[in-house]
Amino acid sequence: MIIQALVRPGAYYDSVTLMQVASELLKMPGVEDAALWMGTEANKGILAVAGLLTPEVQAAANDDLIIAVKAQDDASAQAALAQVDELLTRRRRRIEQEYRPQSLESAAQMLPDAQWVLVSVAGHYAAGVARQALRLGKNVFLYSDNVSLDDEVALKQTAAERGLLVMGPDCGTAIVNGVGLGFANRVRQGPIGLVAAAGTGLQQVSARLHQLGSGITHALGTGGRDLSQAVGAVTAHQGLDLLSRDPETRVIVLVSKPPSPQVAEELLKAARSAGKPVVVDFIGHAASARQVDNLHFATTLDEAADLAVQLATATPAAQPASDLGLDRFAPGQRYLRGLFSGGTLAYEALLILRDYLPAVYSNAPLGKDYRLADSLVSQAHTIVDLGEDEFTVGRLHPMMDNDLRIRRLQQEADDPEVAVLLLDVVLGYGVHPDPAGELGPAIARARSRAAEAGRYLEVVAVVVGTDEDPQGLDAQVQQLEEAGARVDTSNEAAVRTIGRLLQSLNPTPTRSVQLAKPVNLDVLHQPLAAINVGLESFAASLEAQGAPVIQVDWRPPAGGNEKLMAILERMKMN
Repeated sequence: MIIQALVRPGAYYDSVTLMQVASELLKMPGVEDAALWMGTEANKGILAVAGLLTPEVQAAANDDLIIAVKAQDDASAQAALAQVDELLTRRRRRIEQEYRPQSLESAAQMLPDAQWVLVSVAGHYAAGVARQALRLGKNVFLYSDNVSLDDEVALKQTAAERGLLVMGPDCGTAIVNGVGLGFANRVRQGPIGLVAAAGTGLQQVSARLHQLGSGITHALGTGGRDLSQAVGAVTAHQGLDLLSRDPETRVIVLVSKPPSPQVAEELLKAARSAGKPVVVDFIGHAASARQVDNLHFATTLDEAADLAVQLATATPAAQPASDLGLDRFAPGQRYLRGLFSGGTLAYEALLILRDYLPAVYSNAPLGKDYRLADSLVSQAHTIVDLGEDEFTVGRLHPMMDNDLRIRRLQQEADDPEVAVLLLDVVLGYGVHPDPAGELGPAIARARSRAAEAGRYLEVVAVVVGTDEDPQGLDAQVQQLEEAGARVDTSNEAAVRTIGRLLQSLNPTPTRSVQLAKPVNLDVLHQPLAAINVGLESFAASLEAQGAPVIQVDWRPPAGGNEKLMAILERMKMN
């Protein structure tokens, strides 16, 4: 076999053109293999495995075009290489038969209704094209990969500040107002909206929704790095906000490959305020429950689709949380103090509160970083298990003796930063014969003293028992309610109610760049029109779906010279 190669410095052709020319070369007599690729190190590695790496190819720069042929003899190899220019020229003539603008500015003038620019040029050029699109006020579908992390962060921050979307980089799939971008499936329209940092994940869920008889409003891709710590889920937050405001979307589905835990928590907090059911499939994210308020956690893509369909057909749809009466509290009241006699109940409360609060301290904490320095002194949000060994040396268990809890209850109630007191009241044989008889008056005194100081104190009591217990469940509940406590017989329900209240009293600042300027809903509801820069197949796909599109006859600025490109970029910015 004979290997021959050519290197064309700074020559640029889109990857579809190169693929098509290579296919033509493979049809020629005696040609066994052919490749037309840019001279990146990764491409050179593939050529080496294929036996097409020559000294000329090894010396090629990233921006050089490599043409390599493996043939049965010299004549066949030479004949193939001789046809390359003719094939490329023929392709160029076909393009030039119809006018194509050579810049985004010209394309925008030709199609002023275009809200989107699709970018699929080589990665080291893609950020520059995306910046141009944002300057023109266009949303960006950024298919290109190999875009630097710094460029992604800068692009998304700029877009968020201008109320625009950047889906990507490395975003392969989206569906906007019934029109698929990139590698989208043809999916029935319906009541479910998707935000996905996983392209094939988005395709799988949207396809399953269609197969299950439902459909989607919009499916917004973010790019695989969006939920990383560095990027901070900028596009995911924007997509969630858009679908939350979209009247046609009844259920939202969030899908991501393994996200940054901190970023995922921030996004989930935002999702709880969506006012709609939100199905979450964050691979690798451990949720404390299958459902947290309006969030429904799935473990597979199929389960996410199934849940979304069930929720979309349920009546009524989830509503925002009711008024929590925040105006009752004095300025500065924001902390929880939980006083438990049951260790398991305290532990469950700590687990549930992870969905609402950044940190809860305890003498029996979930992690060592949240252990109280002194079990007798609370700090910030605190839950104390008074049944721990440190409290029962020479003293009865708090299920039998309320003295210590009553003392601690008054201590916590006098703290001007405390807003909520939580305690369990356990009934049954062997425990205190009338716990509410002692705790009720203590609760009433605590609330009265707080009121005298100009504060409102929310006291929540979880009663564990039955109507056949010797204390009498109804009688115990009545005494606690008469003392002013809110009573619940479900520990989870009580803690989640408190969690929502505390979350509102302790709002977490969101990054201003993320929703500095909300994206206008028109981007979802106006008929989609786009400018395509890069792969012509994307333009052809839009045309097939009836969407107006302009294909830009794009070439790297300054012939691909990076220094000159940087100068031109600075000139445009000024």
